Amino acid sequence: MEIRIQNLNKEYEGHRVVDIDSLTVRQGELLGIIGPNGAGKSTLLRMIGGLETPTQGEISYNGKAYCSEISQKMTMVFQKPYLLRTTVFQNVAYPLKIRKKNKKFIQEEVHRILDEMGLTAQKYQKSWTLSGGEAQKVALARALILKPSLLILDEPTANIDPSSIAVMEKMIKKINEEEGTTVIIVTHNLQQARRLCKEIAFMYRGKIKEKGDARRILYHAQEPETSAFIQGELLI
Repeated sequence: MEIRIQNLNKEYEGHRVVDIDSLTVRQGELLGIIGPNGAGKSTLLRMIGGLETPTQGEISYNGKAYCSEISQKMTMVFQKPYLLRTTVFQNVAYPLKIRKKNKKFIQEEVHRILDEMGLTAQKYQKSWTLSGGEAQKVALARALILKPSLLILDEPTANIDPSSIAVMEKMIKKINEEEGTTVIIVTHNLQQARRLCKEIAFMYRGKIKEKGDARRILYHAQEPETSAFIQGELLI
């Protein structure tokens, strides 16, 4: 799915937290959005995901405005996983059940993705008994089982164990490469951005200051704020 943003802004009580003239995320792109706290990254993702209404501006999805048809082709994973109070299997199966897929298909797809994500042993475990890493892997598995056209990730691997991070990054790469899913991920982890992203956008004070090839941004940034952030300086 291609995303095009024009003249987009979002204000809260007169304070503008997002102010983007233009941004294009190409079909099949794996874009990392980096920047300091308060830059507007999560608000931008929530607007793209249809969870927040822009104060002004346009977001198009393959040339169309947001609608129920578009919403069914995208999915989001947040820093804090939101799981149903049931088993791992039922959590992952839920999106297929509400789309009325047949039982055999659901069984096969859920078992496949649980195996790929190292969650087979937790299949019948209740969601509230999972570790942080396990819960986040379940949230990602539930998102990926639909093979979405757009996957939106807001700090999905923050504060979880390295082995879970490795599995999640592998699955994110896989759906991007094999299914052509467009992926937008907000991350504070620059090492993760290096490992995972094809393109990077640096966001500061609500604006996209710089966007381009990941290696160019990370090693040869053109904007002074981008360089300062990557070098670990505090931006206020």
